[in-house]
Amino acid sequence: MTSPEADESPVADEPRTAAGGAGGASDERPEARLERAVRAAEQALIEFEIAVETFRVEVENFSRLHHQKLGPMYARLEELDAQIAEAQAASSGDAEDLRRAQELRGRVLPMPDVEELFHGWMDSDGLSPEASAMLNELPVRAPQRVRPSDEARRLYRELVRKAHPDLAQDDKERARRDEFMVRVNAAYGLGDEARLRELGAEWAAGPVPQELGASESEELYARLEWLARRKEMLTLVARELEESAIGSMLTMAPDDPDRLLEEIAEQLLAQVSEREAQLAGMVR
Repeated sequence: MTSPEADESPVADEPRTAAGGAGGASDERPEARLERAVRAAEQALIEFEIAVETFRVEVENFSRLHHQKLGPMYARLEELDAQIAEAQAASSGDAEDLRRAQELRGRVLPMPDVEELFHGWMDSDGLSPEASAMLNELPVRAPQRVRPSDEARRLYRELVRKAHPDLAQDDKERARRDEFMVRVNAAYGLGDEARLRELGAEWAAGPVPQELGASESEELYARLEWLARRKEMLTLVARELEESAIGSMLTMAPDDPDRLLEEIAEQLLAQVSEREAQLAGMVR
């Protein structure tokens, strides 16, 4: 993902009428231009947040898919590496070989902590559908697609533009928007188009948002400063996502991440075959 930057100068130069003419620029309230700059900066920040959230969802889903599809291959490689080291240690009796064999064997079966044992297996209603299916020997549903559909993105963008908490004019309205956006983000993370449409209808039927009224210059300047700080924070989040292992993989194949997984799987299978051949030659 190439992090979109919020426009540093969101308001373009505008055509001006003759100075001092009837209805000219001199008739404009002093705060009007600053107010437009605040609104433009708010919209630019919202667009940036949409892009960051979209990439976060893609990274999270790709990480899950990566683990489900390639996890068994990585586990098989670790097991083969341990067996090869153990065979080497048994043959040589060397202390260093023994130490390495013990180290590799320890990597194969690490003791999981409680969070790892239950992560993804339990939710507020008890066992997750995947866990129930596995425990009852039923088919487990296929992994979700790596990224939300174009329609889910469109619906999400519309909802964020309308309901973003930064557009609230008081604490009560911000709290309502915060709660609503939690549900919107959850639906977007699942790529649930139907749920996003339901949330769109819910927002449309809700109270009419209060429009921004005239503001004092000090309040508008303070708002611009807050927006700038928020943009800096989101830039850091975007950079962390891009520099993560999964984020870096996604940037290698942004248009076809599924194919990237297939290529990695092919490489891992080749490594497994090499290790199995090496082990077979050592234990004859």
